[in-house]
Amino acid sequence: MKKIDTSNNWSERKKLVLPLKFRSIRDIENQDKSLGIIKPRTIKKYFCKETTREWNPKQQGVIDQLDLFEPTIELEKIPYKFGYNFIDEDGDEHRYSISDWEIKELYRKCRDKSQSLTPLAKEKDALEKVRQKLEVEFLGDKDLYFIVGNLKNHKKSFMIIGLFYPPIVSQLSLF
Repeated sequence: MKKIDTSNNWSERKKLVLPLKFRSIRDIENQDKSLGIIKPRTIKKYFCKETTREWNPKQQGVIDQLDLFEPTIELEKIPYKFGYNFIDEDGDEHRYSISDWEIKELYRKCRDKSQSLTPLAKEKDALEKVRQKLEVEFLGDKDLYFIVGNLKNHKKSFMIIGLFYPPIVSQLSLF
């Protein structure tokens, strides 16, 4: 598998990703697509919301299905939901959670590396580090795009399933 590096301000990655960009969620829906990339016009707010700490029965049922050839692993539920309130290029406002393993893994690694003494303090450390990444770094230093998608049975309910965040290229650095 070829690695697509981030040299030259992510130019090679941009050539692959940005042609898939839509103007807005409405544009994706009008083209009867369930997946797309959008550039928010304005990001109003990053949010973090506490959720349940246990899988619901339907989720647990899927997890509990034994695989004939693989050992069962314990899948940790992250008790927080991360996301953004934003306005797309058509002026429509949205509040979408991020359903991306990379963000959940960021939280998990930050929590596990925390030097705090209690589990709750470790969680607070991790939440602050995730906030720093998603609110401060991504909204300040990155040209942030959302990879959004919906489910077949919920065509009007989109979520952020990935983030594309090349560095902001200033006009001065082009000369």
